[in-house]
Amino acid sequence: MRRKLAAGNWKMNGTLAALGEVDSLALAAQGAAEVLVCPPFPLIAPAAGRVPGVAIGGQTCHPETSGAFTGEVSAGMLADVGASYVILGHSERREMFDEHDDHIRARCRAAWQAGLKVILCIGETEAQRDAQNTLDILGGQMAGSIPDGATGHNLVVAYEPIWAIGTGRTATPDQIGEVHDFIRARLERRFGAGVGRSTRLLYGGSVKPGNAAEIFAVSNVDGALVGGASLKSADFILIIDALNAASD
Repeated sequence: MRRKLAAGNWKMNGTLAALGEVDSLALAAQGAAEVLVCPPFPLIAPAAGRVPGVAIGGQTCHPETSGAFTGEVSAGMLADVGASYVILGHSERREMFDEHDDHIRARCRAAWQAGLKVILCIGETEAQRDAQNTLDILGGQMAGSIPDGATGHNLVVAYEPIWAIGTGRTATPDQIGEVHDFIRARLERRFGAGVGRSTRLLYGGSVKPGNAAEIFAVSNVDGALVGGASLKSADFILIIDALNAASD
Protein backbone atom coordinates (compact mmCIF):
# COMPACT_ATOMS: atom_id res chain seq x y z
CA MET A 1 0.00 0.00 0.00
CA ARG A 2 1.58 3.28 -1.13
CA ARG A 3 1.16 6.08 1.40
CA LYS A 4 -0.12 9.26 -0.25
CA LEU A 5 2.21 12.28 -0.20
CA ALA A 6 1.40 15.99 -0.22
CA ALA A 7 4.67 17.84 -0.90
CA GLY A 8 4.97 21.61 -0.86
CA ASN A 9 7.76 23.29 -2.85
CA TRP A 10 8.19 26.82 -1.52
CA LYS A 11 10.83 27.66 -4.14
CA MET A 12 12.57 30.98 -3.31
CA ASN A 13 9.85 32.21 -0.98
CA GLY A 14 9.54 32.57 2.78
CA THR A 15 11.30 33.98 5.82
CA LEU A 16 11.46 32.82 9.43
CA ALA A 17 8.08 34.47 9.98
CA ALA A 18 6.60 32.23 7.28
CA LEU A 19 7.26 29.13 9.37
CA GLY A 20 3.98 29.87 11.10
CA GLU A 21 2.41 28.41 7.95
CA VAL A 22 4.15 25.11 8.78
CA ASP A 23 2.80 25.26 12.34
CA SER A 24 -0.72 25.54 10.94
CA LEU A 25 -0.36 22.16 9.21
CA ALA A 26 -0.23 20.27 12.52
CA LEU A 27 -3.80 18.94 12.45
CA ALA A 28 -3.88 18.14 8.73
CA ALA A 29 -0.59 16.25 9.07
CA GLN A 30 -2.21 13.74 11.42
CA GLY A 31 -4.21 12.18 8.59
CA ALA A 32 -3.40 9.19 6.40
CA ALA A 33 -1.29 11.13 3.90
CA GLU A 34 2.32 12.11 4.50
CA VAL A 35 2.98 15.87 4.52
CA LEU A 36 6.24 17.41 3.32
CA VAL A 37 7.41 21.01 3.05
CA CYS A 38 10.52 21.97 1.07
CA PRO A 39 11.48 25.54 2.04
CA PRO A 40 14.56 27.51 0.95
CA PHE A 41 17.87 26.34 2.43
CA PRO A 42 18.02 28.88 5.33
CA LEU A 43 14.66 27.67 6.66
CA ILE A 44 15.35 23.92 6.65
CA ALA A 45 17.04 23.74 10.07
CA PRO A 46 14.46 25.86 11.93
CA ALA A 47 11.60 24.03 10.19
CA ALA A 48 12.87 20.48 10.80
CA GLY A 49 11.11 18.78 13.70
CA ARG A 50 8.99 21.85 14.30
CA VAL A 51 5.68 20.11 13.75
CA PRO A 52 5.10 16.38 14.36
CA GLY A 53 4.05 14.70 11.14
CA VAL A 54 5.48 17.36 8.81
CA ALA A 55 8.64 16.23 7.03
CA ILE A 56 11.12 18.78 5.69
CA GLY A 57 13.11 18.60 2.47
CA GLY A 58 15.53 20.53 0.30
CA GLN A 59 15.01 21.79 -3.24
CA THR A 60 18.29 20.53 -4.73
CA CYS A 61 21.72 19.31 -3.67
CA HIS A 62 25.23 19.13 -5.07
CA PRO A 63 26.57 15.71 -6.12
CA GLU A 64 29.82 16.10 -4.15
CA THR A 65 30.00 15.69 -0.38
CA SER A 66 32.15 18.82 0.14
CA GLY A 67 34.62 21.07 -1.64
CA ALA A 68 35.18 24.39 -3.34
CA PHE A 69 31.66 24.85 -4.68
CA THR A 70 30.66 28.32 -3.54
CA GLY A 71 26.96 28.68 -2.89
CA GLU A 72 26.20 24.95 -3.10
CA VAL A 73 24.80 22.58 -0.47
CA SER A 74 25.55 18.86 -0.25
CA ALA A 75 23.03 16.12 0.43
CA GLY A 76 24.81 15.31 3.66
CA MET A 77 24.39 18.89 4.84
CA LEU A 78 20.66 18.69 4.18
CA ALA A 79 20.38 15.47 6.15
CA ASP A 80 22.51 16.90 8.96
CA VAL A 81 20.08 19.77 9.59
CA GLY A 82 16.99 17.58 9.54
CA ALA A 83 15.89 17.19 5.93
CA SER A 84 14.59 13.77 4.90
CA TYR A 85 13.76 14.53 1.25
CA VAL A 86 15.21 16.50 -1.64
CA ILE A 87 13.58 17.61 -4.89
CA LEU A 88 15.75 16.95 -7.94
CA GLY A 89 15.32 17.62 -11.65
CA HIS A 90 12.68 20.33 -11.32
CA SER A 91 12.13 22.01 -14.69
CA GLU A 92 13.24 25.35 -13.27
CA ARG A 93 16.59 23.77 -12.32
CA ARG A 94 16.86 22.07 -15.70
CA GLU A 95 16.12 25.28 -17.60
CA MET A 96 17.56 28.10 -15.48
CA PHE A 97 20.63 26.28 -14.17
CA ASP A 98 21.30 24.04 -17.16
CA GLU A 99 20.95 20.81 -15.18
CA HIS A 100 20.91 17.82 -17.51
CA ASP A 101 19.92 14.22 -16.86
CA ASP A 102 23.48 13.17 -16.01
CA HIS A 103 23.75 15.99 -13.44
CA ILE A 104 20.47 14.94 -11.86
CA ARG A 105 21.51 11.30 -11.85
CA ALA A 106 24.67 12.17 -9.90
CA ARG A 107 22.64 14.22 -7.42
CA CYS A 108 20.26 11.28 -6.91
CA ARG A 109 23.16 9.01 -6.04
CA ALA A 110 24.51 11.57 -3.57
CA ALA A 111 21.08 12.01 -1.97
CA TRP A 112 20.61 8.28 -1.52
CA GLN A 113 24.08 7.92 -0.04
CA ALA A 114 23.15 10.60 2.50
CA GLY A 115 19.93 8.79 3.38
CA LEU A 116 17.59 11.26 1.67
CA LYS A 117 14.51 10.31 -0.31
CA VAL A 118 14.43 11.83 -3.79
CA ILE A 119 11.46 13.46 -5.48
CA LEU A 120 12.54 13.23 -9.12
CA CYS A 121 10.72 15.66 -11.42
CA ILE A 122 10.02 15.02 -15.08
CA GLY A 123 7.92 16.99 -17.54
CA GLU A 124 7.45 18.10 -21.12
CA THR A 125 7.14 21.52 -22.75
CA GLU A 126 4.02 22.67 -24.55
CA ALA A 127 5.77 22.27 -27.90
CA GLN A 128 6.76 18.70 -27.05
CA ARG A 129 3.21 17.82 -26.07
CA ASP A 130 1.79 19.45 -29.20
CA ALA A 131 4.24 17.35 -31.24
CA GLN A 132 2.93 14.24 -29.44
CA ASN A 133 6.38 13.54 -28.00
CA THR A 134 5.35 13.58 -24.34
CA LEU A 135 5.96 9.92 -23.50
CA ASP A 136 9.26 9.79 -25.40
CA ILE A 137 10.51 12.87 -23.53
CA LEU A 138 9.44 11.53 -20.14
CA GLY A 139 10.87 8.08 -20.82
CA GLY A 140 14.20 9.64 -21.75
CA GLN A 141 14.25 11.78 -18.62
CA MET A 142 13.54 8.75 -16.44
CA ALA A 143 16.21 6.64 -18.11
CA GLY A 144 18.80 9.40 -17.87
CA SER A 145 17.99 10.82 -14.43
CA ILE A 146 17.22 7.76 -12.26
CA PRO A 147 20.28 5.74 -11.21
CA ASP A 148 20.30 2.04 -10.52
CA GLY A 149 19.28 1.22 -6.98
CA ALA A 150 15.88 2.89 -6.96
CA THR A 151 13.32 1.53 -4.50
CA GLY A 152 9.83 2.44 -3.42
CA HIS A 153 11.41 3.87 -0.27
CA ASN A 154 14.10 6.14 -1.73
CA LEU A 155 12.36 7.38 -4.90
CA VAL A 156 9.24 9.41 -5.64
CA VAL A 157 8.55 10.49 -9.24
CA ALA A 158 6.71 13.76 -9.83
CA TYR A 159 5.15 14.48 -13.22
CA GLU A 160 5.12 18.23 -13.77
CA PRO A 161 4.12 19.31 -17.28
CA ILE A 162 6.19 22.45 -17.81
CA TRP A 163 3.33 24.17 -19.59
CA ALA A 164 1.17 23.85 -16.45
CA ILE A 165 3.64 25.10 -13.82
CA GLY A 166 2.60 28.48 -12.48
CA THR A 167 0.35 29.13 -15.47
CA GLY A 168 -3.01 28.24 -13.95
CA ARG A 169 -3.39 25.51 -16.57
CA THR A 170 -3.73 21.92 -15.41
CA ALA A 171 -3.43 18.73 -17.40
CA THR A 172 -6.74 16.94 -17.90
CA PRO A 173 -7.46 13.76 -15.90
CA ASP A 174 -7.01 11.72 -19.08
CA GLN A 175 -3.61 13.32 -19.76
CA ILE A 176 -2.48 12.77 -16.18
CA GLY A 177 -3.71 9.19 -16.16
CA GLU A 178 -1.94 8.33 -19.42
CA VAL A 179 1.37 9.70 -18.13
CA HIS A 180 1.17 8.16 -14.66
CA ASP A 181 0.27 4.76 -16.09
CA PHE A 182 3.27 5.09 -18.43
CA ILE A 183 5.62 6.02 -15.56
CA ARG A 184 4.42 3.07 -13.50
CA ALA A 185 4.97 0.67 -16.40
CA ARG A 186 8.46 2.04 -17.09
CA LEU A 187 9.46 1.66 -13.43
CA GLU A 188 8.16 -1.91 -13.37
CA ARG A 189 10.00 -2.76 -16.58
CA ARG A 190 13.33 -1.41 -15.35
CA PHE A 191 13.30 -2.17 -11.63
CA GLY A 192 10.78 -4.99 -11.33
CA ALA A 193 7.18 -5.19 -10.23
CA GLY A 194 7.94 -4.71 -6.54
CA VAL A 195 9.75 -1.40 -7.02
CA GLY A 196 7.46 -0.23 -9.79
CA ARG A 197 4.30 -0.80 -7.80
CA SER A 198 5.64 0.66 -4.54
CA THR A 199 7.09 3.89 -5.95
CA ARG A 200 4.83 6.88 -5.35
CA LEU A 201 3.88 9.06 -8.31
CA LEU A 202 2.93 12.70 -7.76
CA TYR A 203 1.30 15.21 -10.06
CA GLY A 204 2.46 18.82 -10.05
CA GLY A 205 1.33 21.75 -12.14
CA SER A 206 -1.07 24.35 -10.79
CA VAL A 207 -2.54 22.02 -8.17
CA LYS A 208 -5.10 24.01 -6.16
CA PRO A 209 -7.86 23.32 -3.64
CA GLY A 210 -10.41 23.54 -6.44
CA ASN A 211 -8.90 20.80 -8.63
CA ALA A 212 -7.15 18.57 -6.07
CA ALA A 213 -9.94 16.02 -5.57
CA GLU A 214 -10.33 15.50 -9.32
CA ILE A 215 -6.58 14.97 -9.72
CA PHE A 216 -6.35 12.56 -6.78
CA ALA A 217 -9.11 10.42 -8.27
CA VAL A 218 -6.92 9.62 -11.31
CA SER A 219 -5.30 6.20 -11.58
CA ASN A 220 -1.74 5.96 -10.22
CA VAL A 221 -1.76 9.45 -8.68
CA ASP A 222 -0.33 9.08 -5.18
CA GLY A 223 -0.30 12.76 -4.26
CA ALA A 224 0.93 16.12 -5.45
CA LEU A 225 3.98 18.34 -5.62
CA VAL A 226 2.42 21.71 -4.91
CA GLY A 227 4.01 25.07 -5.66
CA GLY A 228 2.29 28.37 -4.94
CA ALA A 229 -0.68 26.82 -3.13
CA SER A 230 1.67 25.38 -0.49
CA LEU A 231 2.81 28.83 0.66
CA LYS A 232 -0.48 29.51 2.43
CA SER A 233 -1.47 26.86 4.92
CA ALA A 234 -5.19 27.52 4.38
CA ASP A 235 -4.83 26.41 0.73
CA PHE A 236 -2.37 23.61 1.39
CA ILE A 237 -4.58 22.16 4.13
CA LEU A 238 -7.51 21.87 1.71
CA ILE A 239 -5.25 19.96 -0.71
CA ILE A 240 -4.02 17.70 2.11
CA ASP A 241 -7.61 17.11 3.20
CA ALA A 242 -8.54 16.10 -0.36
CA LEU A 243 -5.63 13.68 -0.41
CA ASN A 244 -6.59 12.24 2.96
CA ALA A 245 -10.10 11.70 1.63
CA ALA A 246 -8.67 9.91 -1.41
CA SER A 247 -6.66 7.68 0.94
CA ASP A 248 -9.75 6.30 2.67
